[in-house]
Amino acid sequence: MNPLNNEILESFAEINRAIFKLVKADADQVGLTVVQLKALHLIHLSPNIGLGDLAEKLKSTNSTVSGVIDRLVQHNLVERIVPPENRRAVSLHLTDKGREILKYFETRSLFMKKKDELLNMPEKDIEQLLHLHKKILSILNWEETK
Repeated sequence: MNPLNNEILESFAEINRAIFKLVKADADQVGLTVVQLKALHLIHLSPNIGLGDLAEKLKSTNSTVSGVIDRLVQHNLVERIVPPENRRAVSLHLTDKGREILKYFETRSLFMKKKDELLNMPEKDIEQLLHLHKKILSILNWEETK
């Protein structure tokens, strides 16, 4: 067995762990879970997003995301709005408190600082990295091989 096999896979696992640690530290700073922080960020990026679309972006189920939103509503960070033209639909909006949390996150986030450091890498290195990631994804994506 080629020793590089484990080294390649372990490098992805280490990067994933490092990213999670950074985001978890940021979420802990504002008293949220990682998923709650991601949900706030996605709602900020897509005002009026529905629960189903948010679940898709979070790569989770509607019922799981519904529980996440319930807790964010309880903490007065998100509000559910029922549009008068479609009483069956619910759109999600950040409250002022939710926007404050995100603003705090964006100014003090360790993850954002590290992301900026990554973006300061030479453009050629970033392009090469993204090219390699696409190649790796095309090899690993089992859905495309069905």
